[in-house]
Amino acid sequence: MSGTAVGSSLAAIGRIAGGVGPTGGPQPMHIPDGFLSVPVSVVFWIVAVVVIGYALRRVSRELDERRVPLLAVLAAVIFAGQMLNFSVTGGTSGHLLGATLAAVLLGPWAAMVVMTAVVSIQALVFQDGGILVLGANLFNMAIVGVLVGYGVYQLVSRALGNRRWAVPVSGFVAAWLSIVVAALACALELALSGTSPANIAVPAMGGIHALIGIGEGLITAGALVFVLAARPDLVAPTAKATAGQKALWIGGAALAVVLAVLSPLASAHPDGLEWVAEQQGFLEAARDPLYSIIPDYVFPGISNEALATIVAGVVGTLIVAAAAYLVAQGVRRRATQQ
Repeated sequence: MSGTAVGSSLAAIGRIAGGVGPTGGPQPMHIPDGFLSVPVSVVFWIVAVVVIGYALRRVSRELDERRVPLLAVLAAVIFAGQMLNFSVTGGTSGHLLGATLAAVLLGPWAAMVVMTAVVSIQALVFQDGGILVLGANLFNMAIVGVLVGYGVYQLVSRALGNRRWAVPVSGFVAAWLSIVVAALACALELALSGTSPANIAVPAMGGIHALIGIGEGLITAGALVFVLAARPDLVAPTAKATAGQKALWIGGAALAVVLAVLSPLASAHPDGLEWVAEQQGFLEAARDPLYSIIPDYVFPGISNEALATIVAGVVGTLIVAAAAYLVAQGVRRRATQQ
């Protein structure tokens, strides 16, 4: 490869990975503009709007008023957790998706609202994922990830019965499969766009995310064990609560802040999609964002990169929590007025 080609590839990597450098930090991980064709992007925008609109209507009827703060706190925790990429073999990295965790604790429709808030704020404020392809990112993570995670969790947990270890085992299997299926959906979108043939994109995305899914499964299982100890009623409706709502909210908010503070420790390796794009030669198709607010999870105006990342993480958790809370309260208020 020539020096010019190397420089061009590094520039493209910098546009997607954020150029965090050797100190590490969160890696943007969603589909950027340029990877999908305009027709494919438009189709998935339409699908996402229809499905998420239906989810909002279901939430307005089903979400208990007492669970609205939990929805907001969970959105903040998932956003902060996604900033902590973990290393995977082969010089790549993965990150928490959180769709299965949200679906188990809140049900599929409220989980879609949570994931929509997270993914949308990541794209609109942090330039993580393109605006044109936001519909596809929402489809993969807020719809496919949630529905697969919820459905598999229900099937596995019923098969395992009332055994106490059924919750973490079911969570692990569901979370792993949600990552793999969401990755395969992304691969098919790339194929439909002519970016990478299906016979290349599908095994490449499926293979690397089968490894990343192990980390997702372990994190989800661990989180469910914690919730099972603190609030078993959230994962087993017949169980009695062992802690108050306020304690849970405070604990969740504290966890989100801790995760945001730890975000500079994230792996600097490329995430699964970026790694596949580099290996298959379509990384340079990524387009620069149309605008910049807090690009690459680095808060502007702060020279210390680690501090800038922490501030960006804390700001992001607050924005996501507020967005999820306001949306949930808004749809519930509208439902009560009808």
